Amino acid sequence: MKKRILLALGLVSLLALAGCGKKAADTNKSESASESVSESAQTSAAAKDLKTITVGATPAPHAEILEAAREELNKEGYDLKIVEYNDYIQPNVALDTKELDANYFQHYPYLENFNKEHNTTLVSAGAIHYEPFGIYAGKTASLDALADGAKISVPNDATNEARALLLLEANGLIKLKEGAGINATKQDIVENPKNLDIQEIEAAQVARTLKDVDVAVVNGNYAIEAGLKVSDALAIEDSKSLAATTYANIIAVREGDEKSDATLALIKALESDTVKKFIESKYNGAVVPMF
Repeated sequence: MKKRILLALGLVSLLALAGCGKKAADTNKSESASESVSESAQTSAAAKDLKTITVGATPAPHAEILEAAREELNKEGYDLKIVEYNDYIQPNVALDTKELDANYFQHYPYLENFNKEHNTTLVSAGAIHYEPFGIYAGKTASLDALADGAKISVPNDATNEARALLLLEANGLIKLKEGAGINATKQDIVENPKNLDIQEIEAAQVARTLKDVDVAVVNGNYAIEAGLKVSDALAIEDSKSLAATTYANIIAVREGDEKSDATLALIKALESDTVKKFIESKYNGAVVPMF
């Protein structure tokens, strides 16, 4: 009888201990869940404290550079929203109509020309980087091997075409009218000893023409997107050339927003050591920091 009583008491004790263990586990789970909720709430609260800045950009390298600046912008109190574009018109249209707070894809001469053509008043808030233009091989492997009448594709918009023509001139392929400079067009070519057939193509499409032309003069960002390497270019712009000192890529904003808190925060983030190291390590000379 005593043995039965002792066994019964033992079972009761075990059940009690198990119950206590379950309660302890439930309590721990509850505390863990509370901590998780608390951390989530803090993260949510922190996100709510950030102001949003919306920036338009072409995919490479501009959107990539912006992404590298994201954490630096967070430190300045801003959450970055990147809107990607594959042309040179819509980012400025969207900025002018206030769909964007800023854009990052163009150099100042292009912006100036866009303002004239579209009656807009967009301005530069700062220069961030420079992308050397390059001449890349298509059907012909070198500039010396270009035959009479060889086809060369260049960007068709005013400022980028001038830049391409200056590069062709620097390599002895053509000669431009004296003083043509960054406003040069095909009509300013005064010497063309090889009767080169210069074909004007929308900038985003030039790299795709390589299979059909002898050589092509490609914008830096579109060369990157096409997988072209500066080291493989037949020629690139000299760092001291007129183009290098003129065609730095800028942050554009609406007139009057140059010194806004959001714009200053964006410039500060993009000019950080973090972004500079990113540019130098990722692009191997295809993109050069201007700060």
